[in-house]
Amino acid sequence: MSDSTEAERVPSDPRMVATLWPELLAAAVSLVPFTVFSTFLVPIAREAEVDVAALGSLRGLGGLAALVVGTALAPLLDRVSKELSAAAALVLLGLSSVVGAIGELFAIAAFCLLIGAATAVLAPALSAAAADRYPGPAAAGRAATLVTAVTSMTAMLAGPLVALPALVWGWRGDLLGVAVLALPLAVILFRRRSVDAAGPSEERLGYFAAYRALAAVPGAVALLLIALLRTAAFMGYLAYLAAFYAERFELGPTVFAFVWTLSGASFFVGNLLIGRLVNAADAAKRAERVLVGGLLVAAVAMFGLFLAPGLPVALIATVVLGLSHAAVAACVVSLLVRRCGSMRGSALAINAAGMSFGVFLGAGLGGLGLGFAGYPGIAVVLGGLTCCALVLAWIVRAGSGKLPEAA
Repeated sequence: MSDSTEAERVPSDPRMVATLWPELLAAAVSLVPFTVFSTFLVPIAREAEVDVAALGSLRGLGGLAALVVGTALAPLLDRVSKELSAAAALVLLGLSSVVGAIGELFAIAAFCLLIGAATAVLAPALSAAAADRYPGPAAAGRAATLVTAVTSMTAMLAGPLVALPALVWGWRGDLLGVAVLALPLAVILFRRRSVDAAGPSEERLGYFAAYRALAAVPGAVALLLIALLRTAAFMGYLAYLAAFYAERFELGPTVFAFVWTLSGASFFVGNLLIGRLVNAADAAKRAERVLVGGLLVAAVAMFGLFLAPGLPVALIATVVLGLSHAAVAACVVSLLVRRCGSMRGSALAINAAGMSFGVFLGAGLGGLGLGFAGYPGIAVVLGGLTCCALVLAWIVRAGSGKLPEAA
């Protein structure tokens, strides 16, 4: 089958949205609980009668749970309906939000742990379910990247969206609102459950055999490592972005909110447009080329930001970092969906687990760089992670020449 023939089967974005709206809405809802936790950290800590730093550190439980659950359940995600997995995760997300609304320390700890576990299943299940609704690799890749684009848009808009209603019903009302949305969505996804459209499942494989089969997919391991390293670099950069702008350019929280929105908007636009670009007509091997280019630009922009001589250069570097990292994220998801076929659910689950680990790895390594050499030290550490991902991207691109065109 030629690429052009296959590309003609890729529906337009509005048609995909009309088909995938439950998956897209569920992807948006999945980010709300931790957004509420981060936005209202101070009042939650006050009501729980604990230190803000101590309460904030509980979010690490979510990352740990996501890493463990995502990795452990990855081989199982392709053995059942993706919609069924997503529905179960949404139920857990809703119940966890109700627990979090209690506001006691142990309830908040349980909330963080359970939300991390729920999203470790929910995110890859939604992307894989969206991809499985389209038989062609290009359409499947586009569907999966559309889910990630909605997720990035929600990350950008969720702050104001949870803050304004909270003026009426408080942060507890926001968490209860998550449950009100999550449970009906779970019912809708459960009713949409179907046999995987991507091909025969790997259910006859043993647990560890599924890992070995996934590792045998050309470029899969390298792509998963790229996702981990890219996430570490990007989230490490975001962890110290406010401090950098405050110290270097004396921007207070109000003005910095514009910078944060600029970064989030850049990531959303990049994810949406690059996801369309690499899954469009004449897109053979385009994702591999964009993957390499995006990481190269991201490495340069990382040094450009933390070594910026003035505010305009720093703002440009911030935009470029958002665009380039979004491009890499879209390419990784597209390539995993295309190459892994009926094992795409397992691949996306491990990808999500690796990114969860990358969040904490990036913040930790960035802190080491800052401690040893200030902001140039952060640039060296996080730029170094990006360069390691770039080497792996070259390996993926070199190996793509041995794959059939449809891959």
